Amino acid sequence: MTAAQADLQIDRPAVADGAALWRIARDSKALDLNSSYSYLLWCRDFAGTSAVARDERGEPVGFVTGYVRPERPHTLLVWQVAVDGAYRGRGIAARLLDGLVARVGGEYGITSVETTITPGNTASERLFGSFAERHGARVEREVLFDTGLFPDGPHDPEVLYRIGPLSL
Repeated sequence: MTAAQADLQIDRPAVADGAALWRIARDSKALDLNSSYSYLLWCRDFAGTSAVARDERGEPVGFVTGYVRPERPHTLLVWQVAVDGAYRGRGIAARLLDGLVARVGGEYGITSVETTITPGNTASERLFGSFAERHGARVEREVLFDTGLFPDGPHDPEVLYRIGPLSL
């Protein structure tokens, strides 16, 4: 772990973090940006299945949002992962993801992770591929939502990545 990584604290988001998470997502230019209201709700209602990385001042510099699937209670669905541009390339996304899955795995008995990735998002493909390798899990892929399902204009398909079983 580098000195820059050691200075980061990973914990649960609080409602007060919602605006920062929205800004990080907006500035990523890669994520579908949800309303600022949704990030506030996420930090309130899904803090237990999400994580935030804080700098030495306690300011959010990255996050992972997720939830436990009601129909698959041992599966964590990772909704979004983003790191502030000034902090990218330091392994923070991997640390966030590993930390979140370790915490949620212990609390909820998580044995698999799901996420969706649009084709061509190589950063996310690498992040989740290396996550699967670190946890001795296989990855299955299938299109979850095809382009034609999105009502708001052209949208790439969302490919579902199923990662598991995990060795935590």
